[in-house]
Amino acid sequence: MTKLLEEALAEVNKLTSSEQDGIAAIILQELMDEKEWDEQFAKSQEQMTKMAKKALEDFRSGRARIMRIEEL
Repeated sequence: MTKLLEEALAEVNKLTSSEQDGIAAIILQELMDEKEWDEQFAKSQEQMTKMAKKALEDFRSGRARIMRIEEL
């Protein structure tokens, strides 16, 4: 366990049970969200690769061009 996490948990330990449960719920939800994001990102790599190749092909063929932020 890192020093920062130890410090955070020491502070959480000072809270009421209800407050501790609230923080625990937030942490668990964040961990689940991060895991889901990682899984979704991993599943999308093939599609992202195809899209990147298509964009590069469009650029090289002149069907797409670099735009300045002012042009958006």
